[in-house]
Amino acid sequence: MSTHTDPQKGLLITAIGGLTLTIDIPLIRLADGTPWTIMLLRTGTTLLAGLVIWAIWRSLDRKAPKLIPGWSGLAVAFCYGLTGISFVTAVYHTSTADLVFILAFNTVFAALLSWLFLKERPRLATVIAMLAMILGVLIIVGGSVGTGHLFGDFMALCSAFFVALAITISRASGKDMGFTGLVGVILPLALAVFMVSGEGFHVNAPWWIILNGAVIMPISFFCLANGPKYISGPEVAMFYLLETVFAPVWVWVIFSETPTRNSLIGGTILIVTLVAHSLWQLHEGRKRRAALAVVHPA
Repeated sequence: MSTHTDPQKGLLITAIGGLTLTIDIPLIRLADGTPWTIMLLRTGTTLLAGLVIWAIWRSLDRKAPKLIPGWSGLAVAFCYGLTGISFVTAVYHTSTADLVFILAFNTVFAALLSWLFLKERPRLATVIAMLAMILGVLIIVGGSVGTGHLFGDFMALCSAFFVALAITISRASGKDMGFTGLVGVILPLALAVFMVSGEGFHVNAPWWIILNGAVIMPISFFCLANGPKYISGPEVAMFYLLETVFAPVWVWVIFSETPTRNSLIGGTILIVTLVAHSLWQLHEGRKRRAALAVVHPA
């Protein structure tokens, strides 16, 4: 439950996390390596950085969050592990624009999973937004038929689903999962070690992916995980959109990779729908808080 005690601090923290996350995919591409080697370096450095941060926090405050809080934490870590595998695979098998646009579809999966398992029936506006986003993804995937990107788009969809599943389990448990996503990289790390031991270690610019895993991922995940302490869920969700908007721009500037017409059309539908729905949620949330303030004045 968000305390909303310092919204300015929450907006700043979440903005830093969202902006930092936008350079994740460009750094993976700049490292110029095989998928398993990139996964090995990315997850290995992320795990190491996460453990160091947690150990320092633990030494300063004995109430530091647990790395994996119980069985629900283990399930969330497993989901994030599957997310890491499918995400890196998608980076190598589809365009950046398709990947980040389809990842935005995790909000639809989250709404459906909340409806099925948490009995949170979506309102009409949410159902309309979900249908619009399904249309956007179908346009993107339809444009990938015959281009060799279909498998990558499917992996991006799997990544979106596993993120939504992790969020749903986290919300159902009510536990602090701040470090669980960082520990969840153990699964893709173990798989990457096994694969690299067979095919060899291949990367041309390892410093880019080490920077990504050791600095970029911990900062972005820590900031975005702490945002809900200060601001509402819809406000946090809007900062996740920064990757959807900016990652294709950075890749276009660095690698001259231009999104396809279908990708732009479908992506525009997704972004407009997400922004409109998030603004609607913010408006409804403020109305409810105002109504409660009238009924229960301070």
